[in-house]
Amino acid sequence: MPEGERTPLASGAMAMNAPAGTTVYAPGEPCNAFILVISGGVRVYQLDADGNEIVLYRLGPGSICILTTLALLASDAYSAFAITETPVQAMALPAATFNDLMARSAQFRSFVFGAQAARMADLMAVIQNVAFGSIESRLAARLLTLAGGGSELSITHQQLAAEIGSAREVVSRQLKAFERRGWVSLGRGRVELRNAAPLRAAAGR
Repeated sequence: MPEGERTPLASGAMAMNAPAGTTVYAPGEPCNAFILVISGGVRVYQLDADGNEIVLYRLGPGSICILTTLALLASDAYSAFAITETPVQAMALPAATFNDLMARSAQFRSFVFGAQAARMADLMAVIQNVAFGSIESRLAARLLTLAGGGSELSITHQQLAAEIGSAREVVSRQLKAFERRGWVSLGRGRVELRNAAPLRAAAGR
């Protein structure tokens, strides 16, 4: 960015530090800053009418939040929850600085809209999976993703239900079906992947 555009960015940015479990924002709260994650992870989710959680996406280092950007551009309130899953370091730009840079910096606009497009693709994938994917394929895919090449997850059935936008009872039934087939082994707050090949097949990978 040109010097004249870097100056308000550097002078307006404020350091943020939050421990794990901190609520970053909630529905109806005003959006006062543009946040860029430096380290750590944030889970963004919504609740349905029955109080069931569905994870929309996660923010990691270098990530921006699509809901924050939309709220700032529309001068609107937040429409979901965001909570830190680990200790998080971030930088926050006040809304006035964000709007000023969006108006006069092509580089800043390109960064924001490019990151926004990538995050929108993630959100559309969630919508498509919930709308059209079977429970078996969605759960298998999520188990593989969360395992990240490992074989054991510390996660509850309720948390898995939130990950795929389903009810805990439905996820529990499907996990038990996986266990009967020898694909996983279940324990209290734990899922062990015992046979990844059929899980990958179920997930369409």
